[in-house]
Order: sequence, then C-alpha cells, then structure tokens
Amino acid sequence: MSVSQTLGGPSRCGRILGPSLDKIIKNAAWRKHSHIVSSCKSTLEKLDTLSDTGLPDPKSHVLGISSSDADFVLTPILLALDSNYAKITEPALECTFKLFSLGIVRGEIDRKASNPILYKIVESVCKVGGTGEEPIELAVLRVLLSAVRCPCVLIRGDCLIHVVRTCYNVYLGSLTETNQVCAKSVLAQIMLIVFTRAEEDSMDVSIKTVSVNELLEFTDKNLNEGSSIYNCQSFISEVMNASEGVPDLKLSQPIVVKELQNGESKWSKGEPNVEVEEEEMKEGTESGSGVVSSKIREDGFHVFRNLSKLSMKFSSQENPDNQILLRGKTLSLELLKVIMDNGGPIWHTNERFLNAIKQYLCISLLKNSALSVMSVFQLQCSIFMSLLTKFRSGLKAEIGIFFPMLFLRVLENVLQPSFLQKMTVLNLLEKIAGDSQIIIDIFVNYDCDVDSPNIFERVVNGLLKTSLGPPPGSTTTLSAVQDFSLRHESVTCLVCIIKSMGAWMDQQLKIGDSDSPKNFERDSSAERQSALFVEDGVLPDCEFHPEMNYELSDAATFEQRRAYKIELQKGVSLFNRKPSKGIEFLIKTKKVGNSPEEVASFLKNNTAGLSETVIGDYLGEREEFALRVMHAYVDSFNFKSMGFGEAIRFFLRGFRLPGEAQKIDRIMEKFAERYCKCNPNSFTSADTAYVLAYSVIMLNTDAHNNMVKDKMTKSDFIRNNRGIDDGKDLPEEYLGALYDQIVKNEIKMNADSSAPQSKQANSLNKLLGLDGILNLVSWKQTEEKPLGANGLLIRHIQEQFKAKTGKSESVYHVVSDVGILRFMVEVCWGPMLAAFSVTLDQSDDRLATTQCLQGFRYAVHVTAVMGMQTQRDAFVTSAAKFTFLHCAADMKQKNVDAVKAIISMAIEDGNHLQEAWEHILTCLSRIERLHLLGEGAPADAGLLSVSGTETDEKTAKPVGLQSLKKKGSIRNPAVIAVVRGGSYDSTTVGVNSSGLVPPEQINQLIANLNLLDQIGNSELNHVFAHSQRLNSEGIVSFVKALCKVSMSELLSPTDPRVFSFTKLVEIAHYNMNRIRLVWSRMWNVLSDFFVSVGLSKNLSVASFVMDSLWQLAMKFLEREELANYNFQNEFLRPFVIVMQKSDSIEIRELIVRCISQMVISRARNVKSGWRSVFMVFTAAADDEQKNIALLAFETMEKIVRVHFPHVTETEATTFTECVRCLIAFTNNRFNRDISLNAVAFLRFCALKLAEGELGCTGKNSDDGSDVSIVDKDDSDVQNLTDIDDHASCWVPLLTGLSKLTSDSRPAIQRSSLKMLFDILKDHGHLFSQTFWVSVFSSIILPIFSGTCEKIDMAVKDKQDSPTSKSPHPDGSTWDTEISEVAARCLVDLFICHHSVLRPQISNVVSILIEYLTSSTKSSANIAVTAIFRLTRELGNRFSEDEWRKFFLALKEAATSTVPEFMTLLRTMDDIKLPENSQSYANTETSSDDGLINDVVKDLKNDNLQTVSSVVSRMKSHIALQLLISQVVKDTSKKHIQFLSAANINIVVEIFSSIASHAQQLNSETTLQKKIHVACSILELTDPPTVRFENKAYRNYLHFLQDSVKNNPTVSAEMNLESLLVEVCEKIFHIYLNHAHHHYMQPKSETKPPVTHWTLPLALGRKGELAARSRLLVLALKALSGLGRDSLRKHMANLYQLLVDLVRVEHRSGEVERALTNIFQSGIGPIIMQ
Repeated sequence: MSVSQTLGGPSRCGRILGPSLDKIIKNAAWRKHSHIVSSCKSTLEKLDTLSDTGLPDPKSHVLGISSSDADFVLTPILLALDSNYAKITEPALECTFKLFSLGIVRGEIDRKASNPILYKIVESVCKVGGTGEEPIELAVLRVLLSAVRCPCVLIRGDCLIHVVRTCYNVYLGSLTETNQVCAKSVLAQIMLIVFTRAEEDSMDVSIKTVSVNELLEFTDKNLNEGSSIYNCQSFISEVMNASEGVPDLKLSQPIVVKELQNGESKWSKGEPNVEVEEEEMKEGTESGSGVVSSKIREDGFHVFRNLSKLSMKFSSQENPDNQILLRGKTLSLELLKVIMDNGGPIWHTNERFLNAIKQYLCISLLKNSALSVMSVFQLQCSIFMSLLTKFRSGLKAEIGIFFPMLFLRVLENVLQPSFLQKMTVLNLLEKIAGDSQIIIDIFVNYDCDVDSPNIFERVVNGLLKTSLGPPPGSTTTLSAVQDFSLRHESVTCLVCIIKSMGAWMDQQLKIGDSDSPKNFERDSSAERQSALFVEDGVLPDCEFHPEMNYELSDAATFEQRRAYKIELQKGVSLFNRKPSKGIEFLIKTKKVGNSPEEVASFLKNNTAGLSETVIGDYLGEREEFALRVMHAYVDSFNFKSMGFGEAIRFFLRGFRLPGEAQKIDRIMEKFAERYCKCNPNSFTSADTAYVLAYSVIMLNTDAHNNMVKDKMTKSDFIRNNRGIDDGKDLPEEYLGALYDQIVKNEIKMNADSSAPQSKQANSLNKLLGLDGILNLVSWKQTEEKPLGANGLLIRHIQEQFKAKTGKSESVYHVVSDVGILRFMVEVCWGPMLAAFSVTLDQSDDRLATTQCLQGFRYAVHVTAVMGMQTQRDAFVTSAAKFTFLHCAADMKQKNVDAVKAIISMAIEDGNHLQEAWEHILTCLSRIERLHLLGEGAPADAGLLSVSGTETDEKTAKPVGLQSLKKKGSIRNPAVIAVVRGGSYDSTTVGVNSSGLVPPEQINQLIANLNLLDQIGNSELNHVFAHSQRLNSEGIVSFVKALCKVSMSELLSPTDPRVFSFTKLVEIAHYNMNRIRLVWSRMWNVLSDFFVSVGLSKNLSVASFVMDSLWQLAMKFLEREELANYNFQNEFLRPFVIVMQKSDSIEIRELIVRCISQMVISRARNVKSGWRSVFMVFTAAADDEQKNIALLAFETMEKIVRVHFPHVTETEATTFTECVRCLIAFTNNRFNRDISLNAVAFLRFCALKLAEGELGCTGKNSDDGSDVSIVDKDDSDVQNLTDIDDHASCWVPLLTGLSKLTSDSRPAIQRSSLKMLFDILKDHGHLFSQTFWVSVFSSIILPIFSGTCEKIDMAVKDKQDSPTSKSPHPDGSTWDTEISEVAARCLVDLFICHHSVLRPQISNVVSILIEYLTSSTKSSANIAVTAIFRLTRELGNRFSEDEWRKFFLALKEAATSTVPEFMTLLRTMDDIKLPENSQSYANTETSSDDGLINDVVKDLKNDNLQTVSSVVSRMKSHIALQLLISQVVKDTSKKHIQFLSAANINIVVEIFSSIASHAQQLNSETTLQKKIHVACSILELTDPPTVRFENKAYRNYLHFLQDSVKNNPTVSAEMNLESLLVEVCEKIFHIYLNHAHHHYMQPKSETKPPVTHWTLPLALGRKGELAARSRLLVLALKALSGLGRDSLRKHMANLYQLLVDLVRVEHRSGEVERALTNIFQSGIGPIIMQ
C-alpha cells in the first residue's frame, strides 16, 4: 500500500484530507508557513485516530467526525486558503472541492451560522479568486459551484451573495477568455441551482446543466475561440456530475421574514455590499408586515433582487465609457434571462416573487431601454419575451407598458432604424407569433381593453410599414440588403401571426376530429386549458397559475369592449381635431356624461390620449357649455394649503395654456377665484391672485424660452408686481421665493418631454395613453445615462402600476371562443393583404414570394372557416390575380407558385370557400386552356360547332410548341389572345385582337408555357376528385361556382369550351353516393344550370349539354330508388323544363329521343322519374312538329303496353302524369289514330286500376297542393279533397276523360264520353259514397254545363255551313248524336248506380230539364226519351222525396221562363200598327197585296225585327210549355199510384200554371191582333196559342181524370173531383167567351134572364171554335163520367153553362152529341128526380 493511501486514516473525511494536507506540507515554505505545516501534521495525526464507525453527530458539519473535531480537521484547509501562496492554495482548493462535491461537509453556511468554519472557508475561497492567476480562478470557480451544488450544504444570505459576486468579479477581471466563459457559465449554473431549489422548496431536486453555447448568444461571441466552449461545458458538467447521489439536507422549514421599508430583510442588512448595494432601490413596502417564506426561497429572492440592482448600474459622468460596468450590467441581464427562461410556477403562485419582477426587473428594463448597446437591447428583449411567454397573466399592466417601449418603438421606426435592433425585434416577434395563445391573449387583454394600448394592431401595422420599406423619396440609413432582410422578416412575422391564429382556431374547433367546424360552443374551462398549445417543451402561461386573477370570457363580451374602445378612440381623435364636435360625439355615444362636471372629469383624467394643447384651447372657449366645463374643471381642484406657485404648477400639469390672450385670461380668472376660495386668507381679493397668476405665467415663459435673450431678473419680477394686492405690495420675500421656484423648476405638463419626438410617434403615444411613461425615457441612442433615472422616475412608474391595479387592466382574460378571431381578422386582414400583395408583386425572390403565398393560404383558411366572406374573397381574389393566367406571356415562377397555392387552398379549405370557389375554378379553367395551347390540342369550339364549315372557319389549327417555334409570327387568334392578355376579370381576353405576334413574345410565351408543366393534369383533377370529401355546404358552393364558370365557358360567343362542364359532369358522378338531402341541394343547382344552358341560343352547346345530361341520367338511374321518394323526378326535371321552353326543334327532338332510350333501357329502375318522363311526352304531344309527337307516342305506347307494371308500382302522382300525358296525345292534331289510341289507353289504365294493379300509396303532396282532377286553371271544376287513396287514383283519369268530352272533334267527344260513362258504370261499385258525390259534382256536372248552348251552337253551325269545320275549336259544341249519347249515358249511369247516386236526382233531372229547355227540337226529344226511361226504370223505386225533386224541377222549368217571356211580350205594346189594320184582320178575306206592302213600308225595320223575335220566341215558349205538360202527364199517368198527395199537388200546380198561362196568352186580344197582323206582314205562321191552351187543359183534364180514377184515396183526400169540375167550368167559360165575345158569366141569379140574339159567326172564329170543340167534348165527357151524385153536387154551377152551350152554334157534331149525352145521362135524371 502506498503512502498516499494511508494518509488521513480510515475515515472517509481523512481519505480526502490526508493527501491534500500532505501536498500542502510538501509545497509550503517552512519558515513562512510553519504554522500551516504544524496544523497539517496535527490534523493528520488526529485523522489517523478517527474512523466512520458509530452514529454520525447531527451537530457536526463534517460527515463521520464529531462536532468537537470538525473545526480542528478543517483548520489547515482554511489556513492554506488564507496563505495567498499558490502552491499550497491549489491543493487546498482541490480538497475543498472534494469535500463539497462528495458531501463530506454539511449544514448551512452563513455569517451567523453555528459553524463559522465553513463560512470562513467559503469566504477564503472567494478571496483567493481575486488573485488573477488562471489556474486559481478555475479552481475557485470549481469549488464555489460545487459548494452551491452540494445537496447537503445550504449557502445562505450574504455568503451566497459573496459567492455570486466572486464569480462576477472573475468574469470581469480575468485575463483569459476561457476563465471568463467559465465564470459566466458557473454563474448561470448557480442561478439554475438556486431557483430550481426555490421552485421546489427543496434541496433534493433535479438540476439541468447549463448550455454554454446558449450563454454566448448575445454577448462574448468573440470569446468563442478554439475549444473554449467545449472546455467550459466539460468543466460545468464535471462539477455537476461530481455531486450526483449525495443525500440532501432537510432545510425547507419556513421562516418569517420581516421586510423593511426599503425592501431588505433584517438579517441581511448587517454587512455592506460594496458591489451590490451602492445604490439602493426605494420602493414601497410589500403587502403585509411579514411574508412567510423558506430559507431556500429567501435566498433566491435576494439573489434576484441584487442581480436586478446590478443590471441598473450606469456609468458616471466622469467616466461615461466604463466598459467593465457595461459588461457587468450585461452579465446581470444574462443571468436574469437564465432565471426567467427557467422560471416555474413560483413566479405566479408566490406574490413576493411576482412583485419582485414588477419592482426590480421591470424597473431594470425601463432604465436600460435607453441604451444603444446592442447586447443590452437584445437581452432586454429576450427577458421580456420570457415574461410575455410565461408570466403575462400576472404582468398585464407591465407588459402593456414595455411592449410599446421595447418592440413597437423600434418596429415603427421605418426611416432611421437600427438594423440590428429592428432585426432583433422582428426575430422575437416571429417567436411570439409562433405561440398562438400569446397572440390571442395580447389582442384580448390589450386591443379589447379601453385602458390598454392596441398592441396587436400596432404590431401588425408596424410589420406592414416595415414590409413596404421606406416611402418613396425618403432617405434611410439602411442598405439595400438590410432593407430586403427587414422586409422579408416582417412578412415572415405576418405569416406566423396568421398561421398561429389558424392553428388556435383549428385547435378550438377540433377541425381534424369533426366535420362541423363551425360549432362555436365553448367547452368547459378545464378542457380548454388542457388543450392549450405547448411548444418547445415550455408550458403556457396560464397553466402555471390557475389561481391568478383571470377571467374566462366569450367573444361577445370582447366585441362590446372592442366596439366601445374603437368608438372612444374615434371620439378622442375627433376631439383633437375639433374639440366641440368631439365632445358632442362622445356625449352622443354615451362615452361621457352630458353634464359639465362629467366632461371636465373626462378632460382632467386625460383619457385615452387627449391632446393637452386641444384641452387648453377648449377650456378657453367662450361658448356657454365650454365655459361651464372650464369652471367645473377648475372647481375640481383642491388648492387648500398649497403655495401659489405649487398651485399653478399643479393646475397646469394636465393641459397646455392656449396661445390666445383672451382664453388665458378666462382660465386664469377662474383659477384665481378657486385659489382664493380654497385659501381665503392668502390674498386680499381674487384680483391679486389673478394678476399674480398672469405674472407667473409670463415669468415661466421668459425664463425657459430660449428665444428670449434678456431674461427677467428677480427685481424686475418684484417691480412688476407692486401694488397688486388692493394697492399694496406683496412681501418681497414671498415674491422672491416664488421667482426662485419658477426659474429653477419650469412649470410644465406631466407629458412634456425633454427629448423631441416625431409628430407621428407623439400622436400614437397620446392615443395609447403612454406619454407619461415613454416621455420619461430619452431615446437618444448616443447617451447611456437615461434622463430622469432617479427616485422621481421610480415613483412615477410605481404610481402608474398602482393606478392600473384597480382598472380592467389588472384582470387577465382568457378566451376559448373562436369568435374573437373575427375581430382580430378585422384588424389585421388589411395590412396583411397589402404586405403580401406588394411583396409578391415587387419581389422575385423565391423565398419571399413563397412566404407571401403561405400567408395567403393561412389567411384564406382563417377567414373561410370563420365565415368572413369579404376578407376571404379579398385574399382569394388577390392570390388568383397573382397567377397571371389571364396574361400568360408575363408569367414568372412566382406566378406558377401562386397557382399551386390556389390549388392548395381548394383542397385544404374547400368546405368554407363558398363564393370564392369561382376565382379558383376560373384559374383552373385558364390553366387547362394554356395546357391545350401548349400541347397543340384542338380547341373545344370544334366539338361545339354547328357544322363542318363553321368548324373550319372558327376553329384554328392546332398550334403546339414546336409549331410556335418554327414560325416567326403567327395569326392564330388563340395565341394572339394569350400573348396580348387582358384584365383578370376578362373572360374573352384579347379575342378581338388582330395583327401579328412578334417572335420575342412567342419565345416568352413558350418559356412560360413550359413553366406550367410543373402543374400537371393530375393536380387539376385532384381538386375535382377531392370534391367527394367536401361537406354538404362545401360541395353545394363548389357546384354553384363550377356552374358559373362553366356557363361563361360554354356561352362564350367566340371560344366556347367544355372543360368546366365536363368536370361538372364528373363531379355529379363522383358525388352521386352522397346522402339524398345533400344530393338534392346539389342537383337544384345543377338543374338550373342544365336548364339555362339547354335553352341557349347556341344549338351546339345546348345539344352537347343535353346529351351529357342524358348520359348522367343513365348513370343515375342505375341506382335503385325506394318508394315515395322524389329524387329521380328532380334529376330529370331539366329535361322537362327545356322541353317546355326551348324554341329549338332539334333540342326538343333530342330530348324526346334521350328520354325514350332511357326509359326503354332503364324502365325497371325508374320510379319517381316517370313523372318527368310523362311531362316530357306531354310537352311533345303538344309540339308543333309532327315527328316529335309521333316519336313520343311510340315510346308512350311501349310504356303502356310493356312497362305499365313499372309505372303502376309508384305513387298516385305518377299515374296522374301518365293520364295527363295520354290526354295530351288525345288532343294531337296531326294524327287522329294517335288520339283514338290514347283514349283507348285511358280505358286500359282504368281497367288496370280497377284490377288493383296500381300501387296507390297515397297522394303525393310534394308540390304542396291537393290532387286536382283537372288542371289548376279550370275554375269550373272543384278540387277533390278528403277522398281515400284508391279514389285519388281515379281522379286524373276521370277528369281527363271529362275534359275530352269538350274536344272539338266529334269522334273524340263520342269516344271519351262513352268511355267515361262506361268506366263509371263498370267500376263505380269501387267508389265510396263520398267519392261519388265528388265525381258527380266535379266530373259529370261540368260535362253537361251549358248543354243548351253546346247543342244550339252545334245546330247553328250545321245550318250555317254543313260541310265546313266547326268554328269552335275549344270543343264547346255537340251534335245531336253526341247529345243523345250523353243523356242516355247519364241516365244509364244513374239507373245502374241508383243506390249510391240517389242524392243526385236533382242534378240529373236538372241536366235533363236543360236538354228539355233547349231551343232545338232534337234535344227536347232526347230529354223526353231520357226522362221517360229514367222514370220507367226507377219510378217504382223513387221515394216520395225523389218524386218531389223530380216534379219540382219540372215545375221550375215551366214557371221560370214565364216572367221573362211576358216581359218580352210587353215590347209589342210600343209597336203601332196602321189604322186600317182592321181591314185585314182576317187574313183569309184580305188578299190585297198592295195594301200589305203599304203597311210594311209604314213599319220601321227595328219594329219588324222586334215582332219577328217575339213571334219566334213565342213559338218556342209554347212548345216548351206543352212539352213539359206532356212529360208531366205521361210520367204521372204511369206512376200515379206511387204519388203522394204532396207530389200530386205539385203536379196539379204545374198543370194549373201552364193552363192559366195559356189562357192568359189567348186573353190578350190586342196582342193577338198585333201578332196576327205582324205574321201576315212577315209572311209567318201565327203562334199556336189556341192549340197551346187546348193541349194544356186537355193534359190537365187527363191527369185529374186518372187521379180520380186510379188513386181514389189521394183523390178524395185532395178533393180532386171538385178540381176536375172547376177545370171543366173554366173550359166551358173559355169556349163560350170565344163563341159570344160579349158573353159574360152571370154574377147574380136574381136578375131575370136576358134574351140574346144569336148572330152568325165569322169565318175565322168558326175555325177557332172548331179547334176548341175537342177540348169542350173532353170536358163534357169528363163530367159525364163523374156520376149522378157528383153532378148533383155541382149542378148549381154547371146547369147554366150547359144551357148556354146548347144555345151556341157549334161547328162539330161531337159537341152536340156530348151535350146530348150529358143531358140524357146526367142532367135529365137529376131533374126528373
């Protein structure tokens, strides 16, 4: 075993101390260091006796050794360190390093600690560090770092400060670069150790090793020579690793630290610190008298405070260029940077540490902000970056001050910036912009806060100014390279900002995980906090301190705040230009109250950057309101106990006195009044104060204005103010003291700056309210010492911070609502658009243009997702314009990159582009056009030309690149258009250009077309293929835009193209598998497009589009459609619309052929599409072209015959369209066979319907209307509602046939009429009672509406032109045969379904009566036949009510025309016949033609027409009345036994009315004569009035006789026998009246009988009596048949009449025989009795 291994004994401490003590003994000078040698030997001897056995002594500070021996064994080390001899110092330092690194020594090391030996050793090591020897310095650094690193040693208080100061001094004083780097690295490592332990409040923590390379980022870069950095890093790592595994010392117990007023603790106040404590900070006491802390944290706090103080040391005026002091300042800032970069939650959770940042670090940044040293500026910015990144929530007010001071001041300096400073700021802004949460927080907490500056807005605007560079014509200190670098970096910052906004938006919306990114609902705060962005391993600020004072708010709150702030700034800006207008605006917008006191308070607080000069001008105004404001402003001051000079200074600190003397006078007058009111004993009167105030103002101007050469002396001032105190002088001492105050300290506003500012900067600072802070610091770059860096400055800063504590600035807001991005975009989109556009336009640098295009992409992403249409379209449009596709001859690589960016936008943000899709798709269209030009492919006009000739004329020959190269100049229109270009919005660029293209432009075009090869067809197709991934809103917007672009291509008058259209067809094909709702929305757009283009005047385009639609429809029909859906119908709707509206025969024929082929090949798959198919064929049926109609009907025939089962399996509306289609074909005017076949097909449809083969599942109400049995324009037919499903299927069929009955062609009328009633007869049993009612009212009755008119017109037409075509094309006429068929069918139907149609008896009879009342004889005969058949078949089944309805209808028919007829007869009263008319009263005796002619001449033409119409009308009226009478007679005779008394009574009324009417006509003798004369004149037959009367009474008698005979019960009940006798009496009277015109019925039997002479009858009267004799005979026979009893009962009335009849001359022997018979058989026996 060697000697070295045995030295020191067996103990662990001895094994470390022994070799070192031995080395000290060997290297010591025996005489000079004898005491050291002696101590070492004694210690070695002692160590030999010690061992590690036994329990360790807790009081001992050396491991394994008792407390009594610990000091003894360490004494030689202390003596060696104090020897100041390198040879023995080195082994002592080595030994000390091992003791610390191996954990041999333990405990606290402090001046007041119980183990002073350790404190002394550390102190001695620190002293050794000042020797200046390189090895010794490194050894000292090594020991000190190991001491601080040792887990079982806690270096505290002044000892720790001494350690730091020693390393500090080594860095400043070392002559070797390696030692300087090592010293800095050791200091940085110590900071990490101290504050990492403070974070955890524990000695046992994991401590990372400092990176030496990072320490040299800003300073000491020149020290990086050779292997210095490597050696230093090894040095640090060795020391740090040496203490690994050493157990820690439990020293985390809390202590109470009493804070003094100056901020230092009592225990650390004892010993002055020369380096650190030369200048003490004067700050207020911290909150609370005592702060609970631990020893470890207490040490950290003091280290941080002292470093902050060191960083605030400035050079003295005697030695302004003290580089050592500057390096020390820089080192302090670097260490503070290390602390802040590695800071943890303690800086948030511990109020003392947070206040330390505010009170020390922030003041340091403030003081050092004026230095021009680049390294200091960089460090400041870096420290501030750390504060912003980690601690912004607790430093809201401070960041609001320092951000403009450090960053914005440099950023906004465009003309004369420091390149390095500005580049530093830009680099840091880029880092800030990389953290999305910081960007959001800045905007929320500052731009949306009324009391804070608009940091985000100013950053963006500053970056814009930098990106644009110096204005044209201005001078700048920057070189071209520097200017370019700044521009590029500013654009990069803007790109990072918008990128971060997009990243934050995506994160909040979770776009990657959700298909609905516009869900703006906020999650819980916990979820939002856990999802915050984490970058570079640094936790975001709000995770450090969840208990800090922050609020989680929504975007709506900040919208209000932002709007309030903008409006307030607008008012302030207006005030600074026009004060009165500004105040009015602020009052109107309720930013200020309307009282003078509130306005004065607003001005006094100098809110939001009001101009002090404008405030003074406004207060001096003489307007009433401004004057009241000024009074309130002055009255708000309290000058009590203030000196006069102090009062004026206090009063004028908030505004600048105006320049006008009158305004100053008003203000000073009010000031004097207020001062005297607050200080009543100061002056005799307010006049004194007023004059003195004016004098003070003049003195201040005189003393401090450089333009004044002869200054006012004190004696001059005193002399000028004599006698102002009510004639007395003020004390000279008072005036002198006032003079001295003013001369020494100028009266000025708080915002007055000692350094001139640019007007722009001042206005911005005033607007942001930063004048009070920014103007306190000089921005002179050549001066190190900041002006005002004293206690006044510090107190002012603290006042600012305290003032902001109670405002909204103190609350830190956290936002998770993405709606806040809307307001951010509103602020930044304009500057960003300008920066990106200008840079992209002016620069050809690939890196710069790439950045701009990325900015466009990110901006489009944010604005698109947020739904900001204007901003989104602006970015997309700008990017599209930069593609230069509209003028390809000028394209460059950046334009190709812009195309790529456009494609990327389409793929990445297609869901949100909406209208912006149009610009993108336009670009794609232009790319494809250029590709075709480059490839030499033929133009699309060849595909769309009408004929081969047009193709040759319009389509240029293919021009490829090779052909372009061979030709020096060409005339190709396409190439000319591309070369000459045009505007972006032009769709026909340069088409009309003419002339030759020079070779140079051709070569340039070739080069540019080669550039486009970078974008292949695959990239273009990818955009369209990607449409399958678009969401529902995205695909609809995409289709709309593509339709619009395709429309412009196809309808181009000179160069139609099909690129977009073919893509549109592909898109429709790609997206057919989408859900039905989305597909329907898509197809609504596509449908309108196909219709618009299909109706184009360009036949080729329309044909191409229709053909493509057909191909698409064929593919679509491959998909199976479920029942009750309407998608196929919607898909085929364009065919229908174009078919109905197109003027082109070719297009209509093409559609019919397409539909025909589609139906034949896809009939099994057609469901709802049948509706559109039938609608197309319906239009074809009405087409003017015969071949179209024939082609359509051929297909329709196949559908009905072959594919009808496929039609019938759909809903009712399909069947409806089918029927309508067939009905349309029945109206075909080209081919009668088509019409008849169509009618037959209708019968086939009815048969299938009756068999139940039509799957009617209910009424389809897709159009929202009820199923109408006829077209909607038919107002005569009611809608069938409330019917069952099966009945609804019959409606269109029956309705169609019903309408066909009015067709103009008799064959169609007859066929449809028979088919309609056959269907009703055959299948009516399937109808319900309700449906029958609807059918009768809506289908049957309309057929017979206006029956008389139809028949009359038909007869008239036939009479007028028997061989010509009917002049009524609307089918409003019926011939006799059809009328007969109609009536017969109606009666047959009623008979067949009488059980259900019984309620319709009135309608049926009404129809028959209408026939009956027709003016034609044939229709009347038809009616009679029908009525007889109806009563014959159903009479025995008629109920009493049905008979009643039947007879009432006949009664109505008989009586309804009488009043009108009688009115017509009265017109004859006004016609005057000639006086000699009596001479030809009897036409039989008058044959003088000349006389008649004379009469005709006397009559007017109008009278002749009147008479003629009356005669004609009279004849038809008589015929109708007789016909009704006959019908009633015949009907009642056959069914008399079934008639009730009530119904018989109705019949009696009918006969009675007709008979009475006939009698009335015959009683009008004058009228009869006129008519007779008129008929003679007009050579017309007389109306058969006598026959009318005879026939009426004869029918009446027959009815009564039948009733009495066949229905005796009712006859007896109604006493019909008496009625019969009465009728006979009437007949007798009528006969007698005409036999003797003077015959009067005897009215009294008391008068004696008068003998009358019987005169011979005239020839005419004899004929009339002969006509009446038959009726008389009938009446006499009726009386004879009554029987004796009945005759006896009525004998009193009859006898005289019978006697009179005997006396009359009769022309007929039958009358005489009848009279003889009645007297013999009836009267005689009665008399004889």
